[in-house]
This record gives sequence, C-alpha cells and structure tokens, in this order.
Amino acid sequence: MFTQAINQLYTIRDLLRFTVSKFNEAGLFFGHGSTNAYDEAAYLILHTLHLPLDQLEPFLDARLTRDELADVEAVLRQRILERKPAAYLTHEAWLGDYAFYVDERVIVPRSFIAELLHNHLEPWMTDPERVQCALDLCTGSGCLAILMAHAFEQAEIDAVDISQEALSVAKKNVVDYQLAHRIHLIQSDMFAGLAGKRYDLIISNPPYVNAESMAALPDEYRHEPASALGSGTDGLDATRHILLNAASHLTDHGLLVVEIGHNRDALLEMFPRLPFTWLETSAGDGFVFLLSRDQLAV
Repeated sequence: MFTQAINQLYTIRDLLRFTVSKFNEAGLFFGHGSTNAYDEAAYLILHTLHLPLDQLEPFLDARLTRDELADVEAVLRQRILERKPAAYLTHEAWLGDYAFYVDERVIVPRSFIAELLHNHLEPWMTDPERVQCALDLCTGSGCLAILMAHAFEQAEIDAVDISQEALSVAKKNVVDYQLAHRIHLIQSDMFAGLAGKRYDLIISNPPYVNAESMAALPDEYRHEPASALGSGTDGLDATRHILLNAASHLTDHGLLVVEIGHNRDALLEMFPRLPFTWLETSAGDGFVFLLSRDQLAV
C-alpha cells in the first residue's frame, strides 16, 4: 500500500507527518485511548520504536533504520487496513497512570468510574477503610478491580465476568500488579455465582450499547467482544438486572456505582422512584450513578 512511500522517510518527524496524513485519509475512528490522528500516530510510533511515550520532542529528528521503518509500517497497515484499535496492536491500554494488558478477548478499558476511584469515591465514601469487601461486576480486563484495590487498601475484591477468556486477561493484569492475594476472579453470569456474598461497595461498567447503536458501530469497535458491548434493545438489560439484584448483595451501609453510557433518560423513565445520585465526571454528570442499599431496597 505505501511501502514505497514510507521507504522515502528518514526521521520520526517525517514518519509522524506521513502517519497523520494516512490516518486522516483513511477516515479512521478514534475512541480507544486517543481522540485524534496526531496523538494516535505519535503513540503508535513511540511504542513501536520502544521510546518513552511522553518524550516525542527529543526524538523527532532521529533517523530511522530500515528495520525500524518496517516495524512501524507493519503496525500502520493493521491500524488502517484492518481498522484494529491501537490498544490491540500494542496490547496496552491506560486508565490514568495505570497500564493494562489487553487483547481482543476483552474490550479496551475506558470507564469514568476510574476517575472516581482515584478520589476514593469522595465525598460519598467518607471512610475508605470501611470498605472491607468489594465487587467489580463485569470486570473484563480487571482494570477497575485493580484500581479499587489501590483505592481501598483494606478491601478484599471479587472480580466477576461471564467470560472465561476475559478472566484470563484479568488474571494476567492482577498478577502483573501483584494483587492475586486480594483480587479473586470469579466466572459468573452477573450475581448468579455470588449466593450469600455481601459487599461494602459494588461497581460495574456493564454492557450498555443499545441495538440501534450496535448496528451503527464504527469498524474499530467490531474488534471488541460484542457481548461486552451490547445489552438488549434499549441497552439496559444488564443495568436492570443489577438494579433488581444488587440490594441483596450489599451490606447495610453498602454503595452501588454503575456506568450506563448515554442511557440516563431511558433509565430514569424505567425506574422513576429510584433516587439516583449522578456523579460528576470529565464528561459531565450523566454517565455514572450511585445508590445506597437503603435506596435500592425501597
């Protein structure tokens, strides 16, 4: 496709300009860690060349070897021709300062709950040490369970997913962060395998894409497991199940935190009596809700 052109490039600066042009020409969709062609091009080039991800400027005029150009070309071909998300090409995804291994057995981590855990869910969680037992439902790569373990250092955490393949990825991340003694991976269809268990905190970033949106997803998202994205006609099948069952798995002072994408209006119409607290995130206050056990039990 562009072997002849790429062989005429000499420096990282040349390669960066070329890559941005090709990404824009191809009409790629950016939603798995980057928001634009420049940032993603810089990330993929630096990662492929084994350079620090936060230090582009010192290397811009460094000349590339033929082998280096070939390595970058191979990555660019997959990104452009296969529309494969960058995180699957590098097997790396970031939530804040935390890096996680990912592949196509799990969705690429992207959750507003991660921001909230950074601040220990303050001010709703007034005493982080009070969280002794917590649950990450629909854990996927295990990223939120790991962030919970860092936010609540006294907590034992169950990380649940229906997919054994996803749990295999989660296991790698849990082991990499040396948290296998505190994070327990459980294969279960939602709460089915958790009979009798109660938690001080339950968080979940469940599937929440509705059928109409699933049909219109950009090609990049079609590399992700469909079962981890779609949740029925209205996108709320998983969330409904959580709301109807969470109270019996929360301690008396327990809290439930759930991410729901763009489904706030539909959720409020479906559960008009629930006093949702909508948590402020970098994208606004319409994507993550909080409820206490008492509020759920009404």
